[in-house]
Amino acid sequence: MAGKIGQLYGIYDEKLGLDLRGRYLIDPDGIIQSIEMLNAPVGRNIKELLRQIDAFQYVREHEGEACPAEWQPGKPTLKPSPDLAGRVWEVWKPENLDN
Repeated sequence: MAGKIGQLYGIYDEKLGLDLRGRYLIDPDGIIQSIEMLNAPVGRNIKELLRQIDAFQYVREHEGEACPAEWQPGKPTLKPSPDLAGRVWEVWKPENLDN
């Protein structure tokens, strides 16, 4: 029975005899929004996990907005459009995170 769930999800490592470290963020509608798999020697980042949960909750409540990389609650978001294509870095820069 060991590794049964990992085998079902394709994350069981036969050689190591254990599941790879992983997480699934599933929205209230049952849709997987994010998957992260890591080999056993590498740990996960709980701060990034919590940031992603906040971001997925935010965009669910604010249709038409996007949370770029390193977005934090209360910081600017993006409104994807053809005008934004190729200009994300101009519009949203890491230094904006401090504003």
